[in-house]
Amino acid sequence: MTEDYSRCLQARLEDVRGRLSQAAKAAGRNPEDITLVAVSKTHPAEAVAAAQTLGQVEFGENYVQEALAKQDALAGLPLRWHFIGHLQSNKAKFVASRFSLIHTVDSVKLAQNLHKCMERAAVESRQDMLIQVNIGEEEQKGGVAEGELSRLAEEVLKLERLRLLGLMCIPPLSLSAAETRPYFARLRKLRDGLEGEMGIKLPHLSMGMSHDFVEAVAE
Repeated sequence: MTEDYSRCLQARLEDVRGRLSQAAKAAGRNPEDITLVAVSKTHPAEAVAAAQTLGQVEFGENYVQEALAKQDALAGLPLRWHFIGHLQSNKAKFVASRFSLIHTVDSVKLAQNLHKCMERAAVESRQDMLIQVNIGEEEQKGGVAEGELSRLAEEVLKLERLRLLGLMCIPPLSLSAAETRPYFARLRKLRDGLEGEMGIKLPHLSMGMSHDFVEAVAE
């Protein structure tokens, strides 16, 4: 990476971190309770390494093969990888145990496949995961329907090699930042309801992108 690229990257990171901190304080929250995941899809491994030198360690990837190649190339760095793209059930074997957090589990079949892959893996850990909710009821988008959320959560909790930590959503991309806020509020309410129904704690809400993370932090 060139010096110009590094300076640009540093400026962009500082800007996002500053806005995130301001949003947290405005909402009465501790900025340290919020995790910034840098979406590194389509960016080369060298860019991820450059961001790591600036203190960014959480990276989100959408495509399995691209992500695994970067993980192998950067195996010596202390990075935490998040899988944030649509995940087909037949690809579970490639991501199980390779990601710190899988954000996009949206079916019983996918959860069961991940569980089986973790059982076969030569590790004793559990796979941390989130359930993706199709909060905008969009036919073209992944995620479980709200009416099926409880049933999916119940099935996931039966799988000992998976650990459910929360929910994830992506509001309709056509909305303005202000228009996305009710969707984030809805996901929070769904999480709160699920905690009470299941008697578990779900500490993570994965929501907000570059244009609307301030609204997500507020909710």
